[in-house]
Amino acid sequence: MKKIFYLSTCDTCKRIIDELGLKEKGFQFQDIKTENITAPQLEELKVKVGSYEALFSKIARKYRALKLNEKKLTEADIKKLILGEYTFLKRPVIIIKDKIFVGNSKSTITEAKKAL
Repeated sequence: MKKIFYLSTCDTCKRIIDELGLKEKGFQFQDIKTENITAPQLEELKVKVGSYEALFSKIARKYRALKLNEKKLTEADIKKLILGEYTFLKRPVIIIKDKIFVGNSKSTITEAKKAL
């Protein structure tokens, strides 16, 4: 499977898609703003990375706005937040066969490049 969960309005996601040439490589694209991530999809991602927390964006504006930084969030809380609001999914999430790459750090994108 070759798939990317991304946000079409995110310049960083666009840059990464272009940098990795994903449009030319037969990837399935899911814009999480227009096509919400489903519970089964999120569960599958969680199994691959080990936790919902690894998929959770703490830099989302709503994270501080909702004062989530002041709370101790459980895995169940994080799952509910991601399913309820697309901004809480760390992005992009790139799946290449059995490998998964979460986020936009330079090292993550370098590893995704190697996997391609």
